[in-house]
Amino acid sequence: MATAVALSGLCGVPAQAQDISQIAKSDPLIISGAVGTNNTFYHSTGYSYASPLQSSVWANLNISVYGYSMPFSLYFTNSDWNFSYPQFSFRFSPTYKNWHMFIGQGSLGFSNYVMSTSVNGFGLEYSGKKLRFGVFYGRLRSAINDDPTDPDARRPQYKRMGWGFKVGYGNSRNYIDLYFLRAYDCPSSIDEHWWASVAPQSNLVVGLRGSSQITKWLSLTANVATSAFTTDSRAPKVKNGDVTRFDKIFDAKYSSLMRFAGDANVNVHLKNFNTSVFYRIVQPNYLSLGTNYMSNNYHSLGINFSTRLLRKISLSGTFSAQSDNLSDEQLYTTRGYVYSANAGTRFGNVNVNLRYSGYLQNQSDGTAKVEEETRVHRIMHSVGASASYNFQTDVLSHTLTGSVGYNTNKDLNKFATGKSDVETVSGGLNYSVLVEPWHTDFSATFNHQQSIGYNRRYTSDILALTASRTFFEDKNPLSVSATITTCYNKLSKMRENMSLGGDVQASWTLKQKHSFSLSAGIARSNDTNITSNEDMYNVTETNVGFSYTYTFTLFQIKRKAEKEKK
Repeated sequence: MATAVALSGLCGVPAQAQDISQIAKSDPLIISGAVGTNNTFYHSTGYSYASPLQSSVWANLNISVYGYSMPFSLYFTNSDWNFSYPQFSFRFSPTYKNWHMFIGQGSLGFSNYVMSTSVNGFGLEYSGKKLRFGVFYGRLRSAINDDPTDPDARRPQYKRMGWGFKVGYGNSRNYIDLYFLRAYDCPSSIDEHWWASVAPQSNLVVGLRGSSQITKWLSLTANVATSAFTTDSRAPKVKNGDVTRFDKIFDAKYSSLMRFAGDANVNVHLKNFNTSVFYRIVQPNYLSLGTNYMSNNYHSLGINFSTRLLRKISLSGTFSAQSDNLSDEQLYTTRGYVYSANAGTRFGNVNVNLRYSGYLQNQSDGTAKVEEETRVHRIMHSVGASASYNFQTDVLSHTLTGSVGYNTNKDLNKFATGKSDVETVSGGLNYSVLVEPWHTDFSATFNHQQSIGYNRRYTSDILALTASRTFFEDKNPLSVSATITTCYNKLSKMRENMSLGGDVQASWTLKQKHSFSLSAGIARSNDTNITSNEDMYNVTETNVGFSYTYTFTLFQIKRKAEKEKK
């Protein structure tokens, strides 16, 4: 068997510094690590989806200097060597009173419409009782610049830089915050071969977020942003009009767009009742280079509420309607309605919860007329209930839990044949008991599910029995568990099978340095369809696993006790 050797650099855990206030409290030098092995044996009398024997040996070494961690790792399997060394990315993050600064990888709390990614650079933030502000500059993402001649080359991306600031004033009830982001791609960061197919982009985003407590029971919140986005920074510059006044911070090009996104809430807080009416809009092609992918071209309106009746019954619900195609440029317009309700109560040792949720989707005309035969018009319902009961005796702790559910997904198109309609009924029951003198848990679980589709009925029943116990909890804990599972599956007019399996697991920790784990299991599956019994579905699977880990400290220089006392 050939052994491959691979060196994968820049893929380890970054070296990071603690806050400056914690560096003096850290040990000057600690060299620690761990070694271990994982081994798995698998055998199947039918189709084998895994190798018969998988073995691996690994080792980790970590060097810590005043809180800076530099990890190394070595990994060996049956057919492969892999060594990784850490990526040294310096991060200095001191904090002093209301001031916080980072050099390296860090982030500042911005509006979700403006910036949600981290930055590798510099940031400074101040958080006072009412006044707060922050500023940053750095790299928002690294370049991907694979060999253009490689047929498996990844799609390139430009290195992205950015700077911005935020300033705000107020408390948690009444406040206003302003956010500003300027981001741009570096054209020379990828090979010129890609320039024709991948365009550099730039972006200017201004956001505003605020809240106003009008009365004790009424408040308003809003979060809005405007984004000026250039899809191709190489496009000709706009040299006339009002947009030229922003040339110092953003060059408007003929490929530039300006879009808006935001949401607003009206909140009512009474003694036993809370409600909120909300509206959100994200214009088509809204984009901020400081965020990951964001859905756009839609608006939604909704209401949610929560209340408590008779001090025992809690109720909550929500309803919202959403529509896309705000620019009327899509072929079709899709509208959706989401609604849900929940109720819960407690009677002594019994907890009861009820839930309902639904979704209605409908398609209408856009730039093209919807054909009635292909119109998307669906409705989904989900209803469920669960209850749990707990009681104890001198030596036993009992828990009984049950649940039922019903789900339906139906095509409401008048020309629909019902091929995509599905109804599912499910139920489950679990009983567990803790025997205090034995420190042993026993549990029994039964789950049933039945789904009905187009001329098909699928049924599944699962029964599992488990016992577990922990020995020597004070010094060298040993945990042992065993499970027996039987499963019956039936797909009408096609297949019917039953399986029975059992597995045992044991884990032992010795002197907090040695960790052992052993598992073994066997499962037998049989085709029980009398009319079409096939040997290919009569399969026995066996698996055994063993792992061991040893953790150690090679060398350690502790800080002096006198300094610790001071």
